[in-house]
Amino acid sequence: MKDHQLIEFFLGLRPPEGARAELLRRTIFITPPPDVVHDENLAAVVDQLPRTRGAPLGNRPVDMLEDVSVPVPDAVVVEHDALAPGSMVPSASVAGVVEVVSRRSVERDYAVKPSIYAAAGVPAYLIVDPLAGLCLLLAEPAGEGEYAGYRWQRGAEFGERMPLEPFGVALDTTGFGRHKNVRPHRYP
Repeated sequence: MKDHQLIEFFLGLRPPEGARAELLRRTIFITPPPDVVHDENLAAVVDQLPRTRGAPLGNRPVDMLEDVSVPVPDAVVVEHDALAPGSMVPSASVAGVVEVVSRRSVERDYAVKPSIYAAAGVPAYLIVDPLAGLCLLLAEPAGEGEYAGYRWQRGAEFGERMPLEPFGVALDTTGFGRHKNVRPHRYP
């Protein structure tokens, strides 16, 4: 299947209600609906992001241009007046993305998506991890393809204030929820 056919096939998918489909490096992932901890943490982040750069949008597919990927971040901060008509957000208009880690998304959120977002030039990638109780901000994208990444990162444990320099705010994580009794993962 050619790349454009795969993207068209992906965009025509209709996952079950509440589920989310993503195309990451030519692989389609279907993720079940998020849990309450995920949704509450996402809402807490979105409520604190300034609207000066643009309104955070939820569950909007992002066009990664050259890469055969269409991630669907939990939140996308888009530059004002940069949205073109259509369902996909052009990566060139993205000021930042937010992903809230779940048990099923740990590997994708930490190991796959950073290189996809960095290769597309997404300036900031915030990972909120209720499994480990921490936030990780990645910035300064560099490189190409699977070898792309972020040159700069900052972490904070839940309960601390975390400066989000790209957005000009400090994120208050004191009310963020954690999953209890979960097996630790190897990231970040």
